[in-house]
Amino acid sequence: ESFKKVFLDTHNAYRAEHDTPALSYSSELCAIAQKWADHLLQNNTFAHSQTSDGENIYCSTSSAPVTPKNEAVDSWYSEIKDYNFKKPGYNNNTGHFTQVVWKDSTELGVGVASSGKKVFVVGQYRPAGNMNSPMYFQENVLPKG
Repeated sequence: ESFKKVFLDTHNAYRAEHDTPALSYSSELCAIAQKWADHLLQNNTFAHSQTSDGENIYCSTSSAPVTPKNEAVDSWYSEIKDYNFKKPGYNNNTGHFTQVVWKDSTELGVGVASSGKKVFVVGQYRPAGNMNSPMYFQENVLPKG
């Protein structure tokens, strides 16, 4: 439960820097994200689900037991360094960042699955971000305030 709080709070702290409204948890999205995180761990694979919602995935391995905190959201947000606010649009290197701060996304779900030394974190967003038009990016991915 504390991981879920950190996950949501970290998203909303980053979103606040971009004058973007806070996300709230959706129990439906959490259930879907949890099911997908379990699938990734059981199949030892790293792939997106076929959801129409937005989705970010994070995987970490360690020789010591892994307990996720805010690493997933921090790693997704760190892609801001490659995002060109003067030329908005989708880029494979920045899609996690743009989904985290996407203004029109209002709901968040999270799933986490761990084998002890490997952890998968799945974030799901509704409505989905990264709509493939520069106009949508300009309206939804705002520079820091």
